[in-house]
Amino acid sequence: MTMSTNLGWPSEPDPEPEHRRLGWLARMLSVSRETDEVRVEDVVLAGAAAGAAATEGRGAESVRAGDAAATGDAQGDVIALETPADSSTPDGQASPSTPVDNAVDEVPTTPAFEREIRASEAGDKPVDDHGPDAQLKDDRADREALAAAIPTPGTDTPLGRELADNTRRRIQLTGRQFPKPVSPRVLTVANQKGGVGKTTTTVNVAAALAQSGLRALVIDLDPQGNASTALGIDHHAEVPSIYDVLVDSAPLLDVVQPCSTVENLFCAPATIDLAGAEIELVSLVARESRLQKAIAAAGEGGGHEFDYILIDCPPSLGLLTVNAMVAASEVFIPIQCEYYALEGLSQLLKNIDLIKRHLNPTLHVSTILLTMYDGRTRLSAQVADEVREHFPQEVLRTTVPRSVRVSEAPSFGETVMTYDPASSGALAYLEAAGELADRGAAGLT
Repeated sequence: MTMSTNLGWPSEPDPEPEHRRLGWLARMLSVSRETDEVRVEDVVLAGAAAGAAATEGRGAESVRAGDAAATGDAQGDVIALETPADSSTPDGQASPSTPVDNAVDEVPTTPAFEREIRASEAGDKPVDDHGPDAQLKDDRADREALAAAIPTPGTDTPLGRELADNTRRRIQLTGRQFPKPVSPRVLTVANQKGGVGKTTTTVNVAAALAQSGLRALVIDLDPQGNASTALGIDHHAEVPSIYDVLVDSAPLLDVVQPCSTVENLFCAPATIDLAGAEIELVSLVARESRLQKAIAAAGEGGGHEFDYILIDCPPSLGLLTVNAMVAASEVFIPIQCEYYALEGLSQLLKNIDLIKRHLNPTLHVSTILLTMYDGRTRLSAQVADEVREHFPQEVLRTTVPRSVRVSEAPSFGETVMTYDPASSGALAYLEAAGELADRGAAGLT
């Protein structure tokens, strides 16, 4: 019997103790598609078992890839780890005398990671009475300790290494409460080049922040309304939208709608009327600062309690983008890992400097996120290195890989954070949001 069926008991009448423990592990890791709740202990065990099997390289022909929590596949697909056939048999098959589960049998009787879980389940963790900040620090320390318990496969098993790395990242991030910023942050997500991931970055970072205990607002300034679609917000012509705020001076909070899939996430939608706002704004007084005044009015007298306001801009440098940059103090730039994106970045920086000198002295580039990173190509690595060289403080450590799940999520009216929270794209955006929150809490903006 192979381990790819369900990581259960072998078919022999008297299973060994290691097999019994592995069967218990399989039953504990039955995470369904309908729930987003993943226990840290389960992730640790799954990653450790999978990492050990991948390190040995001579166990079962296939290992269930961490049961969706560790591999980034919520459906629990099986990833094959092919091993060379035994040359001692004429038909090329493994010898019957070779134990199938030898990679698992070599796990120590009482491994370190299992002792951590027993202590946690027994309630041995000391109670922290030093306030929320100390609790966050203790929680992070616990997560780092659990992540360190994951074994590291050798360089000859790249799949096992990737599995172990993703498991460590998920342990450190899943369920973690992000710290609040020193003061509410307003970020304009802008890049004049289209297709670099502005809308995708806006909605997924906002969703990750909201899932981690912060209140986030997405202002959709793109007439296409893609951010509104991704958050499941109606944005047909009759819906009150950001157009009414810019042109008719409607209160911002009157057009804000809650996102039904993520708690603490809100959206000011865009409608097709916004396509004509560029022309209508030309004749209005203080046309460049209308959004800034609307946000300021919403915050007066405790009108809103948003920790983060992210403004999704159209792929242009018109009046809508200028309004967004005047309203914000920070610019968040997603950059696709291709050279066309680098060419557009220089022009964007010139416009930011122009707005800073004439309209908004506090405006600055605070965050740069590398998107659509393909680790198989040298081009992506070269672009990433060049951007990091020119912007060492602004570029986030996290890079967002190309992910089909990220592209599929908007068709269901969801972000990837709820559509497939175990995918590599969701993990990357969650990690990027954590970096953003840590910088805000430390005042490094």
